[in-house]
Amino acid sequence: MLRDKRVVVVMPAYNAEKTLRRTYDEVMEHGIVDLVIVVDDASRDQTMAVARTLPKTIAHRHPENRGYGANQKTCYRLALEAGADIVIMIHPDYQYAPKLIPALASLAADVYPCVLASRILGGYALKGGMPLWRYISNRFLTLIENLLMRAKLSEYHTGYRAFSRKLLEQLPLEADSDDFVFDNQMLAQILWFGHTIGEISCPTSYESGSSSINFGRSVAYGFGCLRTAATFFLARLGIIRSPMFPRNSSKPAATA
Repeated sequence: MLRDKRVVVVMPAYNAEKTLRRTYDEVMEHGIVDLVIVVDDASRDQTMAVARTLPKTIAHRHPENRGYGANQKTCYRLALEAGADIVIMIHPDYQYAPKLIPALASLAADVYPCVLASRILGGYALKGGMPLWRYISNRFLTLIENLLMRAKLSEYHTGYRAFSRKLLEQLPLEADSDDFVFDNQMLAQILWFGHTIGEISCPTSYESGSSSINFGRSVAYGFGCLRTAATFFLARLGIIRSPMFPRNSSKPAATA
C-alpha cells in the first residue's frame, strides 16, 4: 500500500524458473507491494511451480502459449479484478532493477498515469550488456516513433512500467497484438489519449537467464513498431481508422 493506494506488481512469465524468485524477493523487500501476479504463458520449465510457492502471489497459467501481448492482457485484467490502484509490470528475468518499485509507484500515484523505467537514460543499456545491434535498433525505432507520434521519449521498448488504474481502464488493449509489439502499441494508445508519460533511468543486466527474442522476431517487432507509429500518424490526420486509436477519444497530445 502506498498512500492508501493498492500496489500490484504483474510479471508476464515464460521459462522464468531460474530468476523468478530472485526478482520477487527484491520486489517485495520495500514493503509497499500488496500483491504479485505471475502469469505463466505455458512455460516448459517449473515457472508455475515456483510461482505457487511465493507468498502474496496469484499464480495463473495459460493452458497454451498465447504470446507476450496476450500474457500482459491477462496480467492487467487480473490486477484490476484484484483492486489495484497502481499496476507495475516487470519482467521476472531480473533484467531490470526491482529496487525502483517505490519510485515508479510514487510517480504513478501522484504525477504520471504511466511511468517507464528507461534503460537509455543514464546510458545503462550498453553498460548493462545490451547487444550493440539491439541498442542501435532501439535508438532508430525511438527516433522514428517520436517523430511520427510527436513525443519525446527516450525509448519505447522497456519491459518495466507503472500504470494508474484509471489509465488501464481507458485503454482499448484488446485491439492490440498478442505478440511482442503489444508493448509499443500500448504506449502509442497512451499518447493517443493525450496522456503524459514519465520516465526514470533504470540500471539493467543482460545475464544468461534474461529473456530475449531472437534476431528474426526482433526484425518483425521492429517493423511492427514502425507500422504502429505510421498508423498513429495517419489516424491523427484522419486518413485511416484503427480500433487501436478510436476517433471518439481525447485529442492526441505530445508528451514530455
